[in-house]
Amino acid sequence: MFVHSCQYCFSHIYVCVYIYIYIYIYIYIYIYIYIYIYIYTQLAYVTKLVTYSHLSPMAKSKKLFWYVTPGRNGKRESKHCKSLRICSTFPCRENLPGHFKFKEYCPQVFRNLRERFGIEDLDYQVSLTRSPPVRGGDTQGEGILLTSYDRTLVIKQISSEDVADMHGILSEYHQHIVKCHGSTLLPQFLGMYRVGVENEETYLIVMRNMFSHRLVVHRKYDLKGSLVSREASDKERVKELPTYKDMDFRNNMQKVYVNEEQKEKVMEKLNRDVEFLVKLKIMDYSLLLGIHDVGRAEREEEEGEEPSNEEEREPENGLAQAPNVGSYGTSPEGIAGYMASCKPLEPGEFDPYVDVYAMRSAPGAPQREVYFMGLIDVLTQYDTKKKAAHAAKTVKHGAGAEISTVHPEQYAKRFRDFIANIFA
Repeated sequence: MFVHSCQYCFSHIYVCVYIYIYIYIYIYIYIYIYIYIYIYTQLAYVTKLVTYSHLSPMAKSKKLFWYVTPGRNGKRESKHCKSLRICSTFPCRENLPGHFKFKEYCPQVFRNLRERFGIEDLDYQVSLTRSPPVRGGDTQGEGILLTSYDRTLVIKQISSEDVADMHGILSEYHQHIVKCHGSTLLPQFLGMYRVGVENEETYLIVMRNMFSHRLVVHRKYDLKGSLVSREASDKERVKELPTYKDMDFRNNMQKVYVNEEQKEKVMEKLNRDVEFLVKLKIMDYSLLLGIHDVGRAEREEEEGEEPSNEEEREPENGLAQAPNVGSYGTSPEGIAGYMASCKPLEPGEFDPYVDVYAMRSAPGAPQREVYFMGLIDVLTQYDTKKKAAHAAKTVKHGAGAEISTVHPEQYAKRFRDFIANIFA
């Protein structure tokens, strides 16, 4: 009798244990499904940054895409959160397609650089990702060159060697920007990325656009201070916006008409930046000079013509171009978003917080113009290859010729002397 009672009790205990286990598993599954549904309703895919229609044939074959998602409290998060550390660290790498990889280099350094340049992370992400970028006017070689939809950022394809060079100077570059409080003619490097699709890797660097996001550039010069083979080719001259060079600048009797105070500020920045480049043994850089003709812009506005590099873009993938509204630094409308909150700008007017490379011509100048000046191509070091090129050009043109491939100190002196004389 006692044995039967024990067996009866144990059987009831087993049944209770099974029931509790079943309830526990049911509750666990329910909670898991609830969390799963909540996350995927709150963190949905929103947009693609780079689309096939805006890429070169080579880039199309690489199928480059960037995806972002809206995070909690309206903040934007990356679909590739473990690589793109400027966003939250929500563990979503398992959601990536197996053939797609994304990496951001030195995220904390570039985040600090953006702060030094007065660019908020949210504005940066919106300018970069809100709508597809547009193809840049100039592309050299097979690399892609894109401009963000609001024309405040430039996305440039670079080589793995450029990535290595960038890593080599990044620490010194950051220190230089800190010392000069972000006041520089050097490119404002804002981010560097690697995109891998089906074992093919592409490297991209993001910089602030040296030209205006709203004022059209009518003439453009690339100045190195060298006169040997420094003239625009016939093929270049037939372009809508050709890039002229040193000999063209001299032959056109072009001048930059600014007052003495503006000239001193520019030369102070230039000398400081060039000394920095000399320390890093960098040469072959250029001064990019863009000129906006205010009178021409006024005539075009009166005639109802769109400026030459203002292209109407149809909405693609269901994403229309966003309007420029909001307030600077805190708006979700991008770097130039706060412009619409101010009074409308007249022809030739610009905001120095957005168009940081811009400078207005002095009163009484022959032409009312706005100048955009900045240093470009600052990753070329004077290595064995450049020394060989210097020797070859010296043999060809003679020791006294002003060739572009020379020692960094000699290059810097000639460059500064040439730039000092472009002012009226």
